[in-house]
Amino acid sequence: MIKSMTGFASVTREDERASVAVTIRALNHRYLDLQLRTPQTLSALEAEIRAQVGRTVARGRVELSVSVQVRETQGVDVEFNEDFGRALEAALDKARARGLVQGALTPGDLLRLPQAVTIRERQAGDPGEDVTAAAALAALARGAVEQALRELDTMRAHEGDHVRTDLDTRRSFVADLVERVAVAADEGRAAMEQRLAERVRQLRTELQADEASVAQEIVRMAARSDISEEVVRFRGHVSHWVTLSDGAEPCGRKLDFLLQEMNREVNTMGSKADGLRVSELIIAAKAELEKMREQVQNVE
Repeated sequence: MIKSMTGFASVTREDERASVAVTIRALNHRYLDLQLRTPQTLSALEAEIRAQVGRTVARGRVELSVSVQVRETQGVDVEFNEDFGRALEAALDKARARGLVQGALTPGDLLRLPQAVTIRERQAGDPGEDVTAAAALAALARGAVEQALRELDTMRAHEGDHVRTDLDTRRSFVADLVERVAVAADEGRAAMEQRLAERVRQLRTELQADEASVAQEIVRMAARSDISEEVVRFRGHVSHWVTLSDGAEPCGRKLDFLLQEMNREVNTMGSKADGLRVSELIIAAKAELEKMREQVQNVE
């Protein structure tokens, strides 16, 4: 199966307690390289998330980020400094006795004295401290990661269809080029045999040579330019390519190796075959194989 290594997915899941956001970016890489970022409250899920990614992605650089936002409303704690209050009350009683102040102390008076009242925001409870809340948060995150991976896989498969269309077109073209090379090589070999035979006839009057030995040498020279084995192997590689592309397993690495073998066969054809059109066809085939190799670098 041909899938692209690149893709993106972003998923947010919420409940009454928290909101979990998962973002995944996938890029080309020779092997599977997972860069995982999770908050401390979900650290226990890291191994499970890595396993989830491994079941979905065979290779590529995957950047997966999980963020959590707790929805609880924070309250406040108000503390009265009783020691300060008693000291203040005693001081006010002395002041009243001396006629310096009048009236009772009001709550507003206390709020204007920073030493009297301390107001603190109540910290929201850590989900990890509550087993039930922690389990609910983990389930929420697990579901978000699973959905994000499904969306990522869908995107990579969709892009892979476009990549396959391009590769199939190029594969058919290069296969046709090789068939044309085979025809041109056969024509070149026949022309070479004819030229050699004609040259032998011209030299026969000048040299005393064994005709059987000369004929054997002509056959050997023609055999050295025979590319039938390379053509058969190339056809086998093309057939193997189709099998890999139609299979269920990721095939990017195997296709890359197969292209190396196909390129090797074409190079051998170019060094052995003789003919007016062979060089032109070999150059075109090698150029097309290079384009395929560049495209295969995007395949998982």
